[in-house]
Amino acid sequence: MTTGTGSATMSGQGASDGDGWGGAVRVVHLTLRGRVQGVGYRAWCAHEARVRGLSGWVRNRAGGAVEAVLCGAPGAVDAMVAACRAGPPGARVDDLLLHEASEAALAAGGREGFVVLPTV
Repeated sequence: MTTGTGSATMSGQGASDGDGWGGAVRVVHLTLRGRVQGVGYRAWCAHEARVRGLSGWVRNRAGGAVEAVLCGAPGAVDAMVAACRAGPPGARVDDLLLHEASEAALAAGGREGFVVLPTV
């Protein structure tokens, strides 16, 4: 399993005072490969992200991967990344590539909430 690493935490960069995260925001971009399409991965990911209070998006890629952007409190993002390594029942994650990102990565889905986007 390949994992890009980094520990960048943005404090207040683009975050409003009332963001509910105390000003510390972490944004990551994930690409997951394996048996991640046709197993409900996107719906599972959206549910798990919402439970953790994260914003962002998830979508399938035409090549068979799943791509996601997660934004929120650093601990909640870390917990979601750990959950994504396993995925929902029936999924098999062979590779998880993680890149630290900026809040600009949320543009595809909007900053509010967590959405499932169409396949690209």
